Amino acid sequence: MHRKLLILGSSSGFLAVVLGAFASHGLEKVLTLDQLNTFETGVRYQFYHALFAILCGSISALSEKSKNLLFYMLLVGMILFSGSIYGLATNELSSFDFKSIALLTPLGGVFLIFSWLVLLFNVLKMKKK
Repeated sequence: MHRKLLILGSSSGFLAVVLGAFASHGLEKVLTLDQLNTFETGVRYQFYHALFAILCGSISALSEKSKNLLFYMLLVGMILFSGSIYGLATNELSSFDFKSIALLTPLGGVFLIFSWLVLLFNVLKMKKK
């Protein structure tokens, strides 16, 4: 499972860089400053959690069960949280009304929060040397 977390982290990090560059160079002419800031919030949180996935994939003390849980929580969380933010920020550019699915953003945030709690729980379970 560590491989899946490393792939998730590296591919999400790659995508965050691409989307950040796209926002800075392609969307700056079509979005308002508030919309651009919203989009960049999605990029920032995607990047944070890409690095978190790489960290979790690299920690040998985490069980396979924990890594499996973290993988799915991070995957779903990033898609729902950052993905919905991207949609909301570019809502006026699309024929789909992303405001109708705006509740996905906090739901994705809950998945991301709980992924951090999974790591915390596993660290607290570790024995002191």
